[in-house]
Order: sequence, then structure tokens, then C-alpha cells
Amino acid sequence: MRLWKIAAFALVAVLLLAARPAAAYDPENTLFMDMPWGRVVIEMRPDLAPNHVARIKELVRKGFYDGTPFHRVIADFMAQGGDPTGTGTGGSGQKLNAEFSGEPFVRGVVGMARGASINSADSQFFIMLGSAPSLDGRYTVWGKVIDGMENVDKITKGDPESGIVDKPDHIVRMRVAADVKDGN
Repeated sequence: MRLWKIAAFALVAVLLLAARPAAAYDPENTLFMDMPWGRVVIEMRPDLAPNHVARIKELVRKGFYDGTPFHRVIADFMAQGGDPTGTGTGGSGQKLNAEFSGEPFVRGVVGMARGASINSADSQFFIMLGSAPSLDGRYTVWGKVIDGMENVDKITKGDPESGIVDKPDHIVRMRVAADVKDGN
């Protein structure tokens, strides 16, 4: 009888926790990335990468990411976008110094793409489709998908080796949540 009571208590606790409303997000540090099939909500992390978050917000507010492709996508690894040329060589023209942290590169984490130089990040970013400990401490983490990961999973995958996508999917638009009225 005692085991039954413990199991019942545990079930009630789980149900109460599941019924709690989701924590409110900070609209100034939340991005809405709209894809043709749905929205992805990204929590930005100025506590980890204040300069990257500030630059991303600046670019988003200029409409820089609207219509840009996910040009490099490797299944179970990552989806990379943010290059208006779609070649993997374009950007905004402003380099960012690295802001490394101890945050691990796991599914849903958003990091900044860069070249060989650690201080060569610009506008390109990637969303993790799986875990990659080899990236930990070597790339800047600036956010995490908090809703809509199923929409990230729908992004067309590229070549298994290079990740290059022949017919890439495009971001419809990106907005800082604080700038969005009525959810649009």
C-alpha cells in the first residue's frame, strides 16, 4: 500500500509541473524566425555573448536575415544560414570577436559560424540538430531554440559530407519579439 501512495504522489507532482505555464520570455532577447511552414522561437543569451546578441538584434531589425537561405545543412549536426549570398562566403561586413563560454553545443543551441580565425564571425549562424562536443569552447553560443524545433528539423538537408544544399529553404523573416505586435 505504501508503494502505491508514493506512485500516486509522484504522478500528481508530474501532472502539476506539466500544467504550469511556460516561463515568460524576455521579448527584447527573443527572436521569432519564421519559416515557410512555421515559427522558430530563439532565446538569445546576452549573458554568454553580449556583443553577438547585440549585433544579431541590429541585423534582425534591419531585415538582414529576411529571405536568406540555410545554405549548409548536415543531418544530425547543424543547419547554417545568415549568408545573403547563399554561398557560405557572404556576410554583413562586420567581424565579431569570439565570446566563448562553457555552454555545450547540444540540440537546439544557436552558435555563430566563423572562418579559421576565431575572430571572424559575421552574420552567419547555425542551429544544432544534434550534439557536437567538438565545438564546445571553440565557437560562440548566443542562443537556444525554445519553441519550434520541429520547424528547424524540416529544413532541407544537404550533401552528407559538405552539407551544401542544392535548393535551400529560406527564412521568411526574423523579428525581435519586442518589435512584434499581435504575434506577427
